[in-house]
Amino acid sequence: MSKIQINNLTVNYTEKKKSFTALKDVNFSIEAGEFVSVIGSSGCGKSTLLSILEGINTPTDGEILIDGEPIHGTGTDRGVVFQHYSLFPWMTARKNVAFGIKQVRKDVSRSERYRIADEYLEKVGLEQFGNKYPSQLSGGMQQRVAIARALAIDTDILLMDEPFGAIDAKNRTILQELLLDLWEGDGTTERKTVVFVTHDIDEAILLSDKIVMMTANPGRVYREIKVPFDRPRNRSELVQTKEYTRFRNTLLSMFYSDISTKIGGEEVVL
Repeated sequence: MSKIQINNLTVNYTEKKKSFTALKDVNFSIEAGEFVSVIGSSGCGKSTLLSILEGINTPTDGEILIDGEPIHGTGTDRGVVFQHYSLFPWMTARKNVAFGIKQVRKDVSRSERYRIADEYLEKVGLEQFGNKYPSQLSGGMQQRVAIARALAIDTDILLMDEPFGAIDAKNRTILQELLLDLWEGDGTTERKTVVFVTHDIDEAILLSDKIVMMTANPGRVYREIKVPFDRPRNRSELVQTKEYTRFRNTLLSMFYSDISTKIGGEEVVL
């Protein structure tokens, strides 16, 4: 049985008395411990899909099952990392992480919460910044705190909605490597199941076991692609191989075949 099973998922919205379909008959599965990236052009429903997985929205038709059970609202089995940090500005980094633990792991004492918070801040390289407030941290550092919080609550599933989209190129690379290191672990614990929304093809290749390519208007699954590169992956070595270039070009071809715009009433495919 798959960890996550998406069956005939359809999501319709009504806005200003106009109806539109964000997702239509979406079907795919994710295995336990699998890292899956969802990519596609704007309007393909990537974030809508993640909101259904998170439990903050409900489908019009179809279902999503986790461990064989349908989703009913948010749950303590899912951690979320957003693009824009979502830290409490009045709490220090340490308290932000500890607060997340408190909401999910009710049996953990206060002292243990802070011990765990310190452990995960150290994992993301922020052990010296636990008493700093978000306003005192750079964007990349704030996102490290958000990742530390999501990992510290120790959920089975991690949902990530373009978490590095607002980060500069250098810190984006650092955070990608950090996420991979934390996800791969030391082999003593089970990997978390990750659903990672991105529009960055290189990011998806580096991180993923599988890529789900979506098309827009309405959002549908165009193709599921297994990433053919062994782990662990060395970015600098991988990008220089012919296999990487060939695979990347294949994904780019799929991606851009779905992007079109209307100019002067005529549809122009880019």
